[in-house]
Amino acid sequence: MIIGIDGNEANVAQRVGISEYAYELLLQFSKYQVSRIKYQVYLKDEPRNDLPEEGEGWKYRIITPRKLWTQFSLPLDLYLHRPKPDVFFTPTHYAPRFSPTPTVISIMDLSFLFYPELFKKNDLYQLRNWTAYSAKKAKRILTISKFSKNAIIKEYGVPEERVVVTYPGLKESFTKTPQAFTMNRIKSKYGISDKYILFVGTLQPRKNIVRLIEAFSLIEPKDTDLVIIGKKGWLYEEILAAPKKYGVLERVKFLDYVPDEDLPVFYEHALCFVLPSLYEGFGLPVLEAMRYNCPVIISNTSSLPEVGGDAAVYIKPEDVSDIAEKIKKVVMSEGLRKEMIEKGKKQAAKFSWEKTAKETLEVLSNVVQGQ
Repeated sequence: MIIGIDGNEANVAQRVGISEYAYELLLQFSKYQVSRIKYQVYLKDEPRNDLPEEGEGWKYRIITPRKLWTQFSLPLDLYLHRPKPDVFFTPTHYAPRFSPTPTVISIMDLSFLFYPELFKKNDLYQLRNWTAYSAKKAKRILTISKFSKNAIIKEYGVPEERVVVTYPGLKESFTKTPQAFTMNRIKSKYGISDKYILFVGTLQPRKNIVRLIEAFSLIEPKDTDLVIIGKKGWLYEEILAAPKKYGVLERVKFLDYVPDEDLPVFYEHALCFVLPSLYEGFGLPVLEAMRYNCPVIISNTSSLPEVGGDAAVYIKPEDVSDIAEKIKKVVMSEGLRKEMIEKGKKQAAKFSWEKTAKETLEVLSNVVQGQ
């Protein structure tokens, strides 16, 4: 069996969201180079050094031109090049409109349908149209929560058996150095204080960061910082302006992207991690926080209760006073934080990329066998 994979999302320097999902699956797939399975990874550019090395059952195929790659360059190669894959998997919403190979796609969430005002017009047009035809064409649709599965079935009218939930796992690439040295280095490198509340995620409206900053401004005492880690996404201007608007300009630290070797230390030393998103397909930082002994406060909406289980404190994401109240409750109670940390360890242990990859390979194999 030859599995074709769109590897472009994994072939980037800074991986979050779909890029992280794609990368971790490639790492796990590369461990299953058995005689009956071969992998053909399709790329627009040369593979980065941290992608799996080529071998007998693992090959990269660079296809050009880059423009209209999904709709022209890729399908043309699938038609003409031999041997062609038995199944083609893309870890994104988008599949070629025309392909000689049965296709499996991944849809993380449908936030663009429920919160269209939070997206740029060009992005929204592509998400709506390309996802719709890809969902109808795909032999299987992989998604990352039961919440997203139900939304996909309802919005696109696809049969339930064609949508499969494969929960994500935790980064294998997280590494740690001794805590005493590391925390001192982190404080010096990033200019943060000893006491801080943590947010990790892309700066975009759906993450509800403006309300988080407003809630943070209401919390007493004023000796704690809010550390926001994440790349600029889109429509982030209001987010960057919020600290000044709410009088906490000196206490909110925007750190942009933080490398994997530093991120565990931020989790371990935070008073709590807060994700007040309006909508999440899953929410990997929730598990990361739990893994590194950080109490978690998350929204009571979308997929987040699936991820947090009984280990999280839940907030109403559109209620600033509720966000502030729950943060203060966790920050002020050492006993509650200890209880949440213990429950969080157990919750995080339920998820692994190895399990995700095995379940994904089972879906791909079933498609090849016509099941």
